[in-house]
Amino acid sequence: MRIAVTGAAGRVGRAVVDLARSTGHEVVAIDRPEVDATVYDEVATAIDGCDALVHLAALPGPQVAPAHEVHRNNVVASYNALHAAAELGIDRVCLASSVNALGGGFSRRPRFDYFPIDEDHPTYNEDPYSLSKWIAEAQADSIARRYERMSIASLRLHWVRADRPAGYPADDPDQDGFAIRDLWGYVLFPAVARACLLALTADFAGHEVFYIVSPRTIVDTPTEQLCRTYYPDVPLRHPLPGHTALFDSAKAARVLGWRHDGDHA
Repeated sequence: MRIAVTGAAGRVGRAVVDLARSTGHEVVAIDRPEVDATVYDEVATAIDGCDALVHLAALPGPQVAPAHEVHRNNVVASYNALHAAAELGIDRVCLASSVNALGGGFSRRPRFDYFPIDEDHPTYNEDPYSLSKWIAEAQADSIARRYERMSIASLRLHWVRADRPAGYPADDPDQDGFAIRDLWGYVLFPAVARACLLALTADFAGHEVFYIVSPRTIVDTPTEQLCRTYYPDVPLRHPLPGHTALFDSAKAARVLGWRHDGDHA
């Protein structure tokens, strides 16, 4: 395929571009300053003639710019990518969403209704970044309703890293409880790149959301102990032995054929 990748100069973008090229795809790498993802005509021109689109371009958190700019940038860029793809006949689209579409790490006091979290869990987002990711998913729903030929995957990524460090603290006072709110999750770069490419060929129609998270947490404390200590009132839908993640990626395994190789609970 000829695959357009926005945000191609970022760390995730580079991993996707490298894997796509190494597996025989042609890549159109798109990034600033050549293309501003918030300018529709620039996006449409850049992706014209491609077979598929991986949209990664975004401001990566609420702290990197003023709130209104984070929201505007991410919401406008995702709509531009989706609508341009639809209008140009690009039927396969992968969007980089986030586990924070539900609220969590950037919330004051996150709310979770149950563990492990799956794609049916409601959102309680409250910051501009998390809201922008939720809106991007809603945009994908809208585009898929109008353009029924399209297959759009929103990948809810967690903290994308090169490795799982040893001895990562369950509660780091220097981070003001961020690890607790973020539910100790992560995912490795190669696993994200594989998920993006699988999303472009998997057998599904319309818009689907998938968690792309390591099956184990980033800390050495057993998961059920973490739950008892920090979330005693959140029910467990089933046992979470060892270091099992609090995000359920079973749908990605079932529909995309994805797994986070070499990393077990």
